[in-house]
This record gives sequence, C-alpha cells and structure tokens, in this order.
Amino acid sequence: MRKKKNIQITNLELISAGAKGVSIGRTKEGKTVMVANAIPGDVVNVQVTKSKKNYCEARVLDFVRYSPDRTDPLCMHFGVCGGCKWQNLSYEKQLEYKEKEVYSNIERIGKIEDFQKLPIYPSREQYNYRNKMEFSFSASRWLTPEEIQSGEEILDKEALGFHIPQQWNKVLDLKTCFLQKEPSNKIRNYIKKIALEQDLEFYDFKERKGFLRTLMLRSNSKNEFLVLLQFFRESKKEREKLLTCIQQEFPEIKTLVYAINPKGNDSIYDLDIHVFSGEGFLTEEMEGLKFRIDAKSFFQTNYNQAVRLYEIARDFAGLKGDETVYDLYTGTGTIAQFISGRAKNVVGVEMVPEAIEAAKENAKYNNIQNCRFYCGDMKDIFTDEFISLNGHPEIIITDPPRDGMHKNVVETIVRIAPKKVVYVSCNSATQARDLELMKEKYEVIKVQAVDMFPQTHHVESVALLKLK
Repeated sequence: MRKKKNIQITNLELISAGAKGVSIGRTKEGKTVMVANAIPGDVVNVQVTKSKKNYCEARVLDFVRYSPDRTDPLCMHFGVCGGCKWQNLSYEKQLEYKEKEVYSNIERIGKIEDFQKLPIYPSREQYNYRNKMEFSFSASRWLTPEEIQSGEEILDKEALGFHIPQQWNKVLDLKTCFLQKEPSNKIRNYIKKIALEQDLEFYDFKERKGFLRTLMLRSNSKNEFLVLLQFFRESKKEREKLLTCIQQEFPEIKTLVYAINPKGNDSIYDLDIHVFSGEGFLTEEMEGLKFRIDAKSFFQTNYNQAVRLYEIARDFAGLKGDETVYDLYTGTGTIAQFISGRAKNVVGVEMVPEAIEAAKENAKYNNIQNCRFYCGDMKDIFTDEFISLNGHPEIIITDPPRDGMHKNVVETIVRIAPKKVVYVSCNSATQARDLELMKEKYEVIKVQAVDMFPQTHHVESVALLKLK
C-alpha cells in the first residue's frame, strides 16, 4: 500500500471553534480542517495528520499570524498537561464559542430550530473554581524534549501530577495548578516532598508495582478538604507514617481517607474506603440544605455554578407544589432535594449504590420527607411497574452522563409523556441526539448554556421540553 503524500496547508485562517476545543479552518476547496493547539483567529501553516472525504485533521507547523483574541496563559504547564486548553483564549470568546456550540448542536444534530436561546451564564470564578482534583504518582515522569536531547542522566524521576494526553504511562510532575484554591498546591507538593523523604515507592505503570498510586483532593465552599490516597499495596507502617505527617501539617484537611488498590485501573467505586482521620466526608450547603460528600460522591465540581445550574433547572420546571417529579441520574440527590420544597413528591434514580446511600442519608439529615431514592441501571429500573409504584410523573428532570440517555430511557419518557422534561447535560451533542428522538411528542421551549469549566471547551446546558 502506498503511503499518503506529505500534505501541508499554508496560510490557513482558523475561523471558529469545533468539538473538543479544536479550531476550524477551510481550504480553498472548502474542505474543513480541524487544528488542535491553536485558537480561532490564528493564521497557521499545518501538516495534515488524517484525511477523510469531508474533513481533515492537522497539526500546527508554525504561526503566520496570531489571533487578536489571544491572552497569555496563566499556567507554566499550559500546552503540556492537556487541561485548560483555552487559557490562551479571552474569556469573552470562550463564552461565545461555548454558547454557539450548544445551540448549533441542537439545531444541527437535533434538527430543532424554533426555540429560545438564552445567553450563556458565565462563571463567577475563571480560575480556582474546582472542588475536586485527582493526581497520579509515577516512578518515571514525563520528560521534556530538552531533557531527552541533553543525554544527561535524569535523577529526579518521580512525579505527582496529571497524565499526558494519549500517554497514560506518562505523568507530568505538576508544580502549580490554578484550578483549585490553596492549599491544594501546598498539600500536593508537601505529599510528594514527604514521600521522597520517607523513600516511598511511586507507582510504576509499566511494571505495575510500587506503593503510592493516586491522590484526590476534594474541598467544599468553606475550603475544608477531604484527602484520599490510593496505595497499590498495604504497608501499615509506611502508610500510617505518611498519613500522620499529612494530618499534622494541614488543619484544613477535615478528613483523611485511603484505599488499597492492586487492580489494573484507578477507579475507586469498587474499592473499600478506609477512614484514617475525621468523619470520612465533607459537608456542603445549598440554600440551607446540607449534603455529605465522600470520596465516591458525585457532586458538581464548580460549586457556585452548580447552585446556578440547579436554580435554572428548578425555574424551568416551573413547580407549583402538587407535582410528582422524577430526577433521573440523581447522583447523591442534590437536584432532587434542591427542588423538594416546591414539589409534592420527588423520586431519584441512580446506579451507584454509594451515591444512593448518600442521597438517603442527606434527605434524612435535611429532614426531607417527600424524596424517595432507588438504585439501579436506568434502562432496567425505569419500567411500568416502577412508575405504577411511584406514581406518574408530571415532570422529569434528567441529568445523564456524557453519553446521554439510553434509548430505552428516551422511549419510556416519550411513552409515559410527562408534561415537562428538563434535560440537564454536560454534552450538548448527545443531548441534541436525545431531543431529536423526542421531538414528535415534545417541543423544545428554551435552552440555557452554563459555563461550569472556564479555560476549557466543556459546557453544560439545560433544555426545557413541553408536551405538544
């Protein structure tokens, strides 16, 4: 088979933003070119890396002219770690492209045009907004091209930071990150320092051995911290010595937990979480409601925007107090309890057992009597028998994962025909796909984009559907 020619495109103007944060240009022949690591407004020379009939992907060779919308990235790791890909794009333009993506997907994928497009709701904080961060230990950190070319022996090989995109066994040794408030950086850097002083083994991805595996930092709006350390194997003496040092150094750490994980992946949901100090959870508050957040809990990572997102969902629902509401993919029941004061009954469904247990505990903690929670896979549990048991919903609020709703769930919603559906989504493409499947029975009234993740291309959206 002949190799494809070495195709380069010169003086390509990038005119818009596409999915996953790439920038879009067009050749003289009208073919779409998707370019990573550049922003709209840049003029670039590129090397084509993949060519299809209707589009091609390319990488930047050099910049002919920079976009007027560029800003200086705040982070020293920008362009390497793979996060915050839009730090070099003005926040006003970030909002513009996110809003455009949401409404374009609904029109193009959902084939829905006649709906109210509300202006995107911006984030109050553009940095230091995340309440959950996860880092990996590595015995062999990612090396810069300069380090590799120097030929010198690398002595400081250990890393605690983020995985390099598309290189799961390579970890960037993170110095400073601007996504979570301090003492986040201080805690992470201190743990690495103490681990080295105590001669603890960092995890080796190739050999699948070591001691220190992952670190999770969760915080609440009071800036109290939960710290979770994953160890590849148990070593009580080493573990207790490390955890004691961490506990004594940071009064902001209200609870310190750990897990032993000898598996091939870092997922914590099938692991036992052990409490070293504190209660094993943090408490978060919203409108007087209290939510217990543990290591496994799903909770929106941008607290202030989460409050606004839930307010929008509640406003869209237009509750009068006499409705039965189903909250599908309820997580720890935050939306269910947030709206409970304005509904007759709320029924939450979620497949993660620990999340449902947390939802029940939170409801009890908040003295909420009109919420019921069920654990199960949505496509299996959402049946006629379930509806007969819990009552026919006048309103459904659904907040599925990025893949959207299973087709069986969509079919059931359409068949039982609640008066309203409020669809909260972190992926407007799959949201639009699901809305298209529902449009014979439902009219999309309005859509609100919400920026939960500044400096990235990710965006949330809330859609209100009414039965025709």
